[in-house]
Formats: sequence, structure tokens, C-alpha cells
Amino acid sequence: MSAMQLEVLQLGNPKLRRTARPVEDPTSREIQSLIDDLIGTMGQANGVGIAAPQVGIDWQVVIVASRPTLRYPHAPHMDPIAMINPQLTDISAEQVKDWEGCLSVPGIRGLVPRASTISVEYQDRKGHAQQEIFHDFVARIIQHECDHLQGYVFLDRVESTRELITENEYHKLVLS
Repeated sequence: MSAMQLEVLQLGNPKLRRTARPVEDPTSREIQSLIDDLIGTMGQANGVGIAAPQVGIDWQVVIVASRPTLRYPHAPHMDPIAMINPQLTDISAEQVKDWEGCLSVPGIRGLVPRASTISVEYQDRKGHAQQEIFHDFVARIIQHECDHLQGYVFLDRVESTRELITENEYHKLVLS
């Protein structure tokens, strides 16, 4: 069965602000299909991560797939990881501010402080418990996506509206 492209909800849709519920059976056909659809939707949108609440589904499922894209040309490459019921179990004290965007907040980037290193416990798509440590850009993606599970978007983490920029200005000023 091929993946469907799902509609990505945009800022203002109340479903983006709901708290996602835990997944009881990560191996269910419904969750497996959702994972495939999220990976496909994220890829079509040039994203490096996506969370189920962004497509209106309030389950604790996130996809992390760092790779160079038009939106993130310097991103490291990794195969997509489905994280079910992810929990950040250790967060470094060191914070780094860097630019973030979001498929649900098109056209805007913001400087967001995030922990540089995190430890995450989650279930993989086969239902196996995993614990991994992530650094830098990939750690940022995971924190961003886990925020979606709590009803937050990156704008909630920006320290000042002066640290917001349009996508066009970002490409001119930051990427050039």
C-alpha cells in the first residue's frame, strides 16, 4: 500500500494546540500506515521532521529525518526514524540558539534556544523500546517535534519577536 500525502495543519488550527495521547500498539496497521503517510508528507514538503498532530492526529508519533533540503541545505543525512511515545529523558544544560521553521508555520523562521544534546526513550515502529542520544541539529528536530505532541510550536519558544524572520529574508541573509 502506498503512502498518502496528508494535509499539514497551519498555525491557528486548534488541533495543533492539543496534547497528543500515547499509542498503545505501535505495531497496529493504523499506526504503521500513519508512519508511512507522515514520512511521505514530510518528504513532499521538504521537511526534516513531522509530528502526527501536524496532520490532525493526536497520537504521540513523530518522524525525524534530517537530510539536506531546500529548507535546510546544511542538514546532516540520516534515514527516517519513527519515534512512538517519545520521552526526553536527559537534556543538556548547554543551550544553543538557531533558526527553526515549521511546516505548520509557513513563511516564518525564528531563533529558538534548544538543548544541544538530548537522550530520548521511544518505541520504534516494531514496538521495541529504544534509548538514544542525539546532538545538535538532530536533537533540535526531536525537541521541535516533541513540542508538537504537547501542543507547542516553535513560536512559543522564541525569546523575542525581533528574532523572527520571513523565509525570503532567511534565504537572503542567513543562507547566502
